[in-house]
Amino acid sequence: MRCFLQAKIHQARLTGTNVEYHGSLAVCPSLLQASGLLPNERVDVYNLDNGNRLTTYIIEGDTGEIALNGAAALKGAVGERIIIASYAWLTNQEMREHTPRVVLVDENNKIHEVKG
Repeated sequence: MRCFLQAKIHQARLTGTNVEYHGSLAVCPSLLQASGLLPNERVDVYNLDNGNRLTTYIIEGDTGEIALNGAAALKGAVGERIIIASYAWLTNQEMREHTPRVVLVDENNKIHEVKG
């Protein structure tokens, strides 16, 4: 088995940070639906503006919300752009048929395009 990109939300803008929250990444429901990502799913977060990377899990946020919580809140600031990515282990057969879901968003976290 090998590990491949499963889903990605590209260039989402952070709308909030809350270090006092017990931890996670709040994601807008429409972005969860478009990407196929699920609450409690493990994700990697890559900050395009400062280079920070972290691993956390998703919680469903409010409409338009992308928020780092807990210790992760120290890895970004409101307005910064992030990539949210999940990965899956695939067999040789699954690799041949696999296409990741990529959701491109605008500066307001509205869906611009969905690939895959």
